[in-house]
Amino acid sequence: MLSRLFRRLFLEGLTAAYQAGRLQFFANQAALAAPTAFQTLLAALRKREWVVYTERPFGGPGAVLAYLSRYTHRTAIANSRLVAFDGERVTFKWKDYRATGAARYKLMTLDADEFIRRFLIHVLPDGFHRIRHYGLFANGNRTGNIALARRLLGVPDPPPSTEDSDGTENPDKDSEWNACPCCGGRMIIIETFAPGCQPRLWPIPSIGLDSS
Repeated sequence: MLSRLFRRLFLEGLTAAYQAGRLQFFANQAALAAPTAFQTLLAALRKREWVVYTERPFGGPGAVLAYLSRYTHRTAIANSRLVAFDGERVTFKWKDYRATGAARYKLMTLDADEFIRRFLIHVLPDGFHRIRHYGLFANGNRTGNIALARRLLGVPDPPPSTEDSDGTENPDKDSEWNACPCCGGRMIIIETFAPGCQPRLWPIPSIGLDSS
């Protein structure tokens, strides 16, 4: 089984690192520095059934590389937010969440070294990696999943719009007529009905489920 093969290789590598003195133990794990305690831990881990999940990449290796390349070569700020650079100062767009409407999107100009300093704050140290959002509204599946959800719920598709998808990159085109008066976010119309008529899509009552 793949899980048992992975368990064996992992524990062999862990043992080799321990014997080479590359492992350090702190706080409540400090006792594992003793050879007897470490061997006891390994014996317990060998008796556990490990869970290993793997499958072929969707679309082949080329699709995986194309997906990863969108994230490994871009950090912290998209190119579309960069407005100007005069050789010494950088001007870029930023979003002020305390403001609403068109006033939320502003410009900032920084010296090049300060811009680079702030940019590098978002670069992770070696050995760390970013955790990308996944699930129902992941970018790669969002359009198809929302369309499927609308079909299952019997909700008509919204009318075509030329508005930007989220308004972050083209704030000048963002319309305020459907902005939420509380948070300033964009509201989406799911149904329109005449006065005195019953809405076809009643809100689903809360049943106390924690989806976090």
